[in-house]
Amino acid sequence: MKIKQLSLILIAFICLGFGLSAKLQKKVDKVIKKTFEVETFSFNAITISSEITKDLPSEFGSDNFFEIKSLDRFLGYAYVSKAPSKTAQYDYLVLLDDDLTIVKTKVLIYREEYGGEIGSKRWLRQFIGKTKDDEFRYGDNIDVIAGATISVRSMTNAMNDLMQSLKILNQKGIL
Repeated sequence: MKIKQLSLILIAFICLGFGLSAKLQKKVDKVIKKTFEVETFSFNAITISSEITKDLPSEFGSDNFFEIKSLDRFLGYAYVSKAPSKTAQYDYLVLLDDDLTIVKTKVLIYREEYGGEIGSKRWLRQFIGKTKDDEFRYGDNIDVIAGATISVRSMTNAMNDLMQSLKILNQKGIL
């Protein structure tokens, strides 16, 4: 009997361990609805083979890269990931249109006392309209925020890695 119970617990743990948490999914859904101005949409994971993802600077898995459709109309892509801050990590979202142009960036959950200014709409707006061919440089085309240096550098690096990954995926005909 104990083996059966342990097996059920293990299966439940594995099933709950994949995909976005309910809290994160709720935040992502809200941003998608507002950005794409839709009430209903599908949010489907895009699976990219490990053979291809091993060469990408960003982590792409079945739990963080999604296609967004509304009434069978393709709206774009969502990329959800984590980036390091001083002592923790924060969750962020990047929404892209069908041409892989950034239409929205949002810090979903920031877990530090300092540095949360990177979540401001004004600061994140500098990524909107950028494509896989753009490169971000801290202090040059990405604004510095006093007191949030680590988080700003981290987000800048994460966005560069994402753009490089999208460029590679696009060149390989995957996107």
